Amino acid sequence: MQIRDATADDFEALRAVAAASLHDSYHHMLDPKTIDVALEEWYAADLLAEQLADDEAVLLVAEDDAGIVAFSQSEIVGKTPSDGRILWLHVHPDHRGHGYGSRLLTETKEALVEHGAQQISGAVLDGNRRGNEFYAAHAFERAGDRTVTVADETLTENIFVATEEEHVEWEALDEVTVDDETAYVNYAEAHRGTEGQFYEAYVDPERERRYGLYCGACNSFDTAMGTMEEVVCNSCGNRRKATRWDAAYL
Repeated sequence: MQIRDATADDFEALRAVAAASLHDSYHHMLDPKTIDVALEEWYAADLLAEQLADDEAVLLVAEDDAGIVAFSQSEIVGKTPSDGRILWLHVHPDHRGHGYGSRLLTETKEALVEHGAQQISGAVLDGNRRGNEFYAAHAFERAGDRTVTVADETLTENIFVATEEEHVEWEALDEVTVDDETAYVNYAEAHRGTEGQFYEAYVDPERERRYGLYCGACNSFDTAMGTMEEVVCNSCGNRRKATRWDAAYL
């Protein structure tokens, strides 16, 4: 799986992923017609184009051999402190349970920090149990709620803020095979690199035996550790910086 910035060529795929994600997550609490109206309001081509052109917005997509399977929409809000606000993180229902959401969240947080965010927050409708559990399990604390209008319905949206403690319990494992090498990559255990994230990989799904590090910049297991725990990807040159990254500076 690759994470990259969205382009105008992705708009149709983004709408398809958002439609599948919203209908799957909210069919129990929203009328299908309400969801369709919201999709038209939120994912019109002109609105997505405005977001791409906005320097304060971050729109990332995750794609694999099947195409775009997930994406996140975020923006920088305020000045002191600047809040990196994750508006939506959609994963197509057919691709959930493989750690895609965890990896996309990690790289979205990183992109927001690079855009100047001093704290990271996310929002999810109160009725989306799995969405609320996702943020809570990824070191976000519920900080409050607000009222939002979806089509003509008034709903409660919970606000989560990233904490200083990086304690992830979410199932984020994905079985990855590269050049006949297979390992279980845990997208919840990330280390900041110069070109992208490194992820912890294990021999077994129980994570009892560590395999090594997986380079998210080029999807390679060809990594090496030097002195001072410096990690280098031999395939693309991605390096783990001298100081290990965690969520403390968020």
